Amino acid sequence: MDTYDLIVIGTGTAAQVAASRVRKAGRSVAVIDHRPFGGTCALRGCDPKKMLVSGAEAVDLARRLRSRGLAGDLHIEWKDLIAFKRTFTDPVPRKREEDFARQGIDAFHGLAHFTGPDRVAVNEHVLQGRRVLIASGARPVPLGLPGSGHVTTSDAFMDLERLPGRIVMVGGGYIAAEFSHIAAGAGAKVTILQRATRMLPTFDAEVVSWLMEKFGQIGVDVRTATTVTAIERAGDEYRVHMQTPQGEAVASADLVVHAAGRVPDIAELNLSAANIAVAGGRLQLNDFLQSISNPIVYAAGDAAAKGPPLTPVSSHDAKVAAGNILEGNRHKPDYRGVPSVAFTLPPVAAVGLSENVARAQTSKLRIKSAPVPYWYTARRVAEPVYGYKTLVDEDSGRILGAHLVGPHADEVINLFALAIRHDLTVDDLKSTIFGYPTGASDIGYML
Repeated sequence: MDTYDLIVIGTGTAAQVAASRVRKAGRSVAVIDHRPFGGTCALRGCDPKKMLVSGAEAVDLARRLRSRGLAGDLHIEWKDLIAFKRTFTDPVPRKREEDFARQGIDAFHGLAHFTGPDRVAVNEHVLQGRRVLIASGARPVPLGLPGSGHVTTSDAFMDLERLPGRIVMVGGGYIAAEFSHIAAGAGAKVTILQRATRMLPTFDAEVVSWLMEKFGQIGVDVRTATTVTAIERAGDEYRVHMQTPQGEAVASADLVVHAAGRVPDIAELNLSAANIAVAGGRLQLNDFLQSISNPIVYAAGDAAAKGPPLTPVSSHDAKVAAGNILEGNRHKPDYRGVPSVAFTLPPVAAVGLSENVARAQTSKLRIKSAPVPYWYTARRVAEPVYGYKTLVDEDSGRILGAHLVGPHADEVINLFALAIRHDLTVDDLKSTIFGYPTGASDIGYML
């Protein structure tokens, strides 16, 4: 039985960062993954998704500027777009494995599971670890309804050789919002079935309401307060049964996509064998990202589910966990000022406190909010959706939250994140000279 200073389960962002840091400190490290090396972001999430968004962005812009100087019909060749995406994703597993080998990190392919408090089995190997890091990512939440086996995951959607004509998205969060805009831009008819009363519930309701105008413009049929009850195959199509405020209904589709969220991918790890506490499908961790019941075990990223499920958070968690593994428990994650972005067309973004939380925490709160499609930033690209909401503490002038939708929202939100994380004030931002005309040059007017 081989013994390692650290065993890492997973090969995504958190796993890579933690394994590299611990190895650079001269410790022995092993990584295990049953999927192609690279993790969700590089292979099945952020990076390939943004590649597909790029194609939809180009088409969306061309359509908006038609009769404003652009002529002709631009459209997406889906097969070619997927092929372009694969030029980025296909080399990742080999490069990641070569990188591990170059660093002297032992890599194992297979499904990991615990056989004891400090032992992890993979295929015919049993490894012993002085420390174990669970960085296994997330998986689609089980739908728990008849016919759920007919549902395609978001991972598989991004590898479709041909885009079907009619698509139903089950759920109304990031995946549904982003993928519906991609698919609609490529010519598909998309229906979103969302159990909640609105789309994108983690974003500001007012800001999302401005974005919903775009869903209608591109022909995406959004049905909220709608619960999917069953999915059946009927010849060459699927029939999605649902309960709506008006009663029972059925939608026909060529493809049904799981867009109902993700949960930590820990079900197959046999955690009970290692006395690792779990509650509600989540690891029970202390403030140091350490298991409360097995002190040699840490977690990071989506598997830890302590911070927002975002790639930068995975990297941040990994640095914290690696520091605690090497130095003892001295580091805690800091999730202040972490921006979230849904790459819709246009993007919607948020950072800091929501309006409700800010009202509860601040006695003197200044809220500035408006849809501003008439500002130059939006008019220049004929974008009818542009708006903001900013939250400021009147006493200190500190920025507590920012919620944006429109051109460049995905970039401008980072400046608000910088301000929140480093306690910058309204005056600090207003006195900054930004390049003009840019999305950032609108910040002063938003405050």
